[in-house]
Amino acid sequence: MSENLVSQSDEIIRNARNSLNNQHFVKSIGEKSAQLKAKHRWSNIKRAALGVGAIWVGTSILGVIVNGIGLGGLALAVGLSGAALWALLSYPKMPMPTSETLKNSDLPRLAGQTEIWLEQQRAALPPPAITLVENIGTRLDELAPQLARIGEHDPAAREVRILVGEHLPELVKGYRELPNSLKRKSHGGSSPEDQLINGLKTIDQEIESMTLKIARGKLDKLATRERFLELKYDRNES
Repeated sequence: MSENLVSQSDEIIRNARNSLNNQHFVKSIGEKSAQLKAKHRWSNIKRAALGVGAIWVGTSILGVIVNGIGLGGLALAVGLSGAALWALLSYPKMPMPTSETLKNSDLPRLAGQTEIWLEQQRAALPPPAITLVENIGTRLDELAPQLARIGEHDPAAREVRILVGEHLPELVKGYRELPNSLKRKSHGGSSPEDQLINGLKTIDQEIESMTLKIARGKLDKLATRERFLELKYDRNES
């Protein structure tokens, strides 16, 4: 019986480890997303360590009270530890940002949250767009320290949110929502795939420009919305 419990606890621990790894298996496109995922991972590990520690402290106290718990009690404690590890390493799962939550993300986390969101979209994008998404991850890492210099209500913060929290998700979502048969269909000399790639290139350049201007204290008010109107395509006409 005790050997069976120990064997089951080993299996539970392996499953817990796999579950924890699966929550973070998507390759990070930037340092900020990697940091957010690592922070969540360590939070779960600390909770698991405290939970298992509590079980063994309780087991020790019980052993003193009843003058020993025997092999059966020891095996039970191991089984409970394995179950606690599985539960506390697996949950809570890291909440994934959505296009809606990006709009309201606080500035210190905006770069990392955007990178995580882009990582979730990557598999549905064409190869040239994937390369650009990874470049944008690097740009967001460069932008992040500059965002720490501005307040939530600074005009520059508003422009960053428009670009990163609105235009970028709208561009990618607009492409993903199209039927595959239309994504490469040319309309007016340009296909949705071409427009996606061109839009990502422009966003990459805009993030670089914003980073430099914030660093130099010269970011007043960027007309990003007007510039992106030219990049958006009418899906009804496609």
